[in-house]
Amino acid sequence: MKSIPRKLASVLWLAGAWIGSVAHAVSDLPGGPAVNQLNLHPPATRIAEEQHFLHWMMLIICTVIFVAVFAVMFYSIWKHRKSQGAKSANFHESVTVEVVWTVIPFLIVIGMALPATKVLVAQKDTTNADLTIKTTGYQWKWGYDYLKGEGEGLSYISTIDSSHRAMSNSGDVANAPNDYLLKVDNPLVVPVGKKIRIITTANDVIHAFMVPAFGIKQDAIPGFVRDTWFRAEKVGDYYGQCAELCGKEHAYMPIHVKVLSAPDYSLWVEAELKKAAAKLDDPAKVWALDDILKRGEKVYAANCAACHQASGKGAGPIKPLDGSAIVKDADHAKQIQVLLQGAANGAMPAWKQLSDTDLAAVVSYTKNAWSNKTGQLVQPSEIVAQRAK
Repeated sequence: MKSIPRKLASVLWLAGAWIGSVAHAVSDLPGGPAVNQLNLHPPATRIAEEQHFLHWMMLIICTVIFVAVFAVMFYSIWKHRKSQGAKSANFHESVTVEVVWTVIPFLIVIGMALPATKVLVAQKDTTNADLTIKTTGYQWKWGYDYLKGEGEGLSYISTIDSSHRAMSNSGDVANAPNDYLLKVDNPLVVPVGKKIRIITTANDVIHAFMVPAFGIKQDAIPGFVRDTWFRAEKVGDYYGQCAELCGKEHAYMPIHVKVLSAPDYSLWVEAELKKAAAKLDDPAKVWALDDILKRGEKVYAANCAACHQASGKGAGPIKPLDGSAIVKDADHAKQIQVLLQGAANGAMPAWKQLSDTDLAAVVSYTKNAWSNKTGQLVQPSEIVAQRAK
């Protein structure tokens, strides 16, 4: 009998822990999803505000029509039922009724179509942009290239934060932060109040660039160039995700847009350009093994560990790198071509977007990490030679 209170206490403790974990997990994320969200995201652009207006206007119109039509129908059924002695009218046609039920719906459709068309046309007007950014979808990350405007020449990859991916893999999300699976290492940074043109394309499969607070969603299709635009009216952080089912890692392809004031954006651009200049490597440079391994470890953590794991053991269908014959092979070209071209029909994406030095570094790292210990060193010049093939 004494065990019953103990079991009850255990159940209550587990229930309390579960409720506590749920309570922690459900918190609003400014610029992102909210708890029990029923409405659209709070708008941060004029286009998004117009979309909100259209959404509610059409919802109200449809609701009024629904209530009115069914009210008349049910009233007629009830009032003129046969059990009360009602007899149906006998007539062939009514020109008045036909005119009324043609004109009124026509006016309703026009009233809905005009503002919708105005917003649609405005959504597609990408002219006179202050800043143009090419957004490339990769399995499973985003690449940003600043093509025109302040920041021109900047280019980087945005990947989900490795700690969030590790949380997801472990299943231990009791202490997950509010931006769980939405945090990235390099957010897209733009200035407030400026027209930003987003050019979308993809490297492998179809992706879709969507940020609900901006009211934008544009497919990114391999071999095609599409575009959209936004003008953020508020400084802050805004979140989105790939909105196209793009493969098994689809859930790990978030979008984080950081909107800065004009002075802060200029400072960010200046700092990033300095970083880019410092990272500009000479592919002809000959690296020492220790130096290139340090760099390769960082490249691996940022781009490869999400799938192949920090231990190099892989997971599920993802092959391990620890002990891999291709990785340990003295013919460096085999592994380099896998990185440049991808493998397994796209399951292993191509990594051509990485620099020659970064590719050489990560290949050297995998050849010497874990139990591999081959002592092999791959120089950037080898990557350059393999790209030409």
